[in-house]
Amino acid sequence: MASFGVDTRPAAAASGGGGGGSGGGVAGTTGEGALSFLSRGLREDLRLIRARAGELETFLSAPVPEPELFTRLRRAYSSSASSARTRLDLSAFGKAFEADAWRGARATRWRWEEEAEEWEPVRMVKARLRELERRRQAQSPSDMLHKLKLSLKSMTFAPEASEDVPPLDLGELLAYFVKQSVPLFDQLGIKRDVCDKLVESLCSKRKDHPAYGFLSASEPSSLRNENVGDELDLRIASVLQSTGHHYEGGFWSDGHKSDISGKRHVAIVTTASLPWMTGTAVNPLFRAAYLAKSSKQDVTLVVPWLCKSDQELVYPNSMTFNSPQEQETYMRNWLEERVGFKTDFKISFYPGKFQKERRSIIPAGDTSQFIPSKEADIAILEEPEHLNWYHHGKRWTDKFNHVVGVVHTNYLEYIKREKNGAIQAFFVKHINNMVARAYCHKILRLSGATQDLPKSMICNVHGVNPKFLEVGERIAAEQESGQQSFSKGAYFLGKMVWAKGYRELIDLFAKHKSDLEGFKLDIYGNGEDSHEVQSAARKLNLNLNFHKGRDHADDSLHGYKVFINPSISDVLCTATAEALAMGKFVVCADHPSNDFFRSFPNCLTYKTSEDFVARVKEAMTRDPQPLTAEQRYNLSWEAATQRFMEHSALDKVLNSDSSECAGSVTTESGMSSANTRMRRSASAPNMSDVVDGGLAFVHYCFTGSELLRLSTGAVPGTRNYNKQHSLDLHLPPPQVQNPVYGW
Repeated sequence: MASFGVDTRPAAAASGGGGGGSGGGVAGTTGEGALSFLSRGLREDLRLIRARAGELETFLSAPVPEPELFTRLRRAYSSSASSARTRLDLSAFGKAFEADAWRGARATRWRWEEEAEEWEPVRMVKARLRELERRRQAQSPSDMLHKLKLSLKSMTFAPEASEDVPPLDLGELLAYFVKQSVPLFDQLGIKRDVCDKLVESLCSKRKDHPAYGFLSASEPSSLRNENVGDELDLRIASVLQSTGHHYEGGFWSDGHKSDISGKRHVAIVTTASLPWMTGTAVNPLFRAAYLAKSSKQDVTLVVPWLCKSDQELVYPNSMTFNSPQEQETYMRNWLEERVGFKTDFKISFYPGKFQKERRSIIPAGDTSQFIPSKEADIAILEEPEHLNWYHHGKRWTDKFNHVVGVVHTNYLEYIKREKNGAIQAFFVKHINNMVARAYCHKILRLSGATQDLPKSMICNVHGVNPKFLEVGERIAAEQESGQQSFSKGAYFLGKMVWAKGYRELIDLFAKHKSDLEGFKLDIYGNGEDSHEVQSAARKLNLNLNFHKGRDHADDSLHGYKVFINPSISDVLCTATAEALAMGKFVVCADHPSNDFFRSFPNCLTYKTSEDFVARVKEAMTRDPQPLTAEQRYNLSWEAATQRFMEHSALDKVLNSDSSECAGSVTTESGMSSANTRMRRSASAPNMSDVVDGGLAFVHYCFTGSELLRLSTGAVPGTRNYNKQHSLDLHLPPPQVQNPVYGW
């Protein structure tokens, strides 16, 4: 620690000169004498300790009242320390605990309390002895050795381990190792089918063995029909349980999670906020409102706070806010005007920085620290990949009892359109796999257009603004009364960037210019590529009319009959759902992002450009069908919230304690197996947990390096928040939150 700059050398040495050589000889002689002295003293001390070991054992096992014990212990130590040679004399301890010396313990108690306050080591020794006694009572060495021997017996290949449960053979051990290593193989790009076939072949020799008859007749038939891998899990669990072994947690596990004995807490963390009209700003806001309608849980929406310089770049019409409270008021007013009820949830802000190149907000610092530990129960991460690309802080699954990720964006599709997109997409794909596996318990993908992430399933958990459903009901009533509801033709609405479907739209109109002669399309949108898109349409002389962007709920858009959306980069287009809710025709591509909309009769999909022309002409020549009550409900946020509760296992988690959260989720096959998984985990460790923890550790180390962060495209200075963030959000200054020490 020489960085403090204080010269602690003796004056003669500090002044320099040539006396260093002779000084070294004297130091060597003195050092040899000191070592000899210490060696003789140490040998003598060890001899006395061996001689007095019996007295020490008697002293520790004596049922002595604690206050009086330490008073006499200190007195005995003082008497032994007064000798010429300072050495531990256990005979003094023995004399201190004579039978007649215990009288009057109550009278001397007050002296112990006063003296203990003056002698700090007494309290430390007392606490340490209590801890040792607690551990000794919890588990004796003989019990530990017994369990160790039983566990080793269960892994031997001799058939004498147990009469009821046959021991494991080499094939089963190898199969179990392969099955538990599937998460690691996924990260390396090895297909899961290959691992399943290998496990099945290793277990095929034992398939007809009585060892696989451990499922009793009382077990449900669904459990009996599980695949070989699940049977192997139960086989391993039965062997370990027969030995009395109990698995108490993994290497990476963190048992210090929030106490959920009271009301449950749900934190919804997202990557954008109003007035930026993007999916990750609007949909989490509605999710918070509808989840908060239930009295079972408290809800907190956690959104990014941008400094004014970034607000001017992101928010429309140069809108800015001076404080988080001002922005919160705007968000609540906007939401309550659309849902029609008073919202009851908390809004919290975390520091964020806007990245111009990616047109996205990157969290600055550890986002999880802005959720109090007492409220760290259930986390919903909107866009978990985006939130965790550069996350350097507490692991979400360590701080929260249950973590659900909702995938909004098809990042790989956008990246492939960029320069060197294939290479970038390769790395982003594996990074997304890493953060999804390391930081989430469950992941919901809005459609099959997204990357197939670990622990994920497909389910649309988004609804539409209730205002659009009201428009649809009004139009349906007008149609029933014979009124003309639609006075305009076709339109397209979306942010004006090439990736939002404008390239596909121009190509379709350019290819079938003659087939669509006389057909006009109005386009509403603003964006970075506005000039290029409009220039391309003018050069090709396409019949496209461009207008400034506006809210889809604007009255001027209600009269259109057909919404055309050729985009194949969307995951689940909100504008498409809104158009269907308003009772319009929708012409869209036959793409996984539109699978949810296929069940609606007004959704017309196409596979080829010729099909596109046919669907447009069909929509323009007839009227759309009014939505049924069931179809309107499926588009609503009430139905979306219900789907979210079921497929994220949140309904089960809210009715269970934290110890059941990990076991109450749904398996990949869709079958609930809470009891089965808990029974397995009670006996056997899970390799998946080890892999997840290891990936989280690697990611933490990677994101801790500013050089590595910048090389992968991070915004400079996003590892920690800056001074302006601390002023706006009333946070400790950055140098206090993350101090820099002298070393």
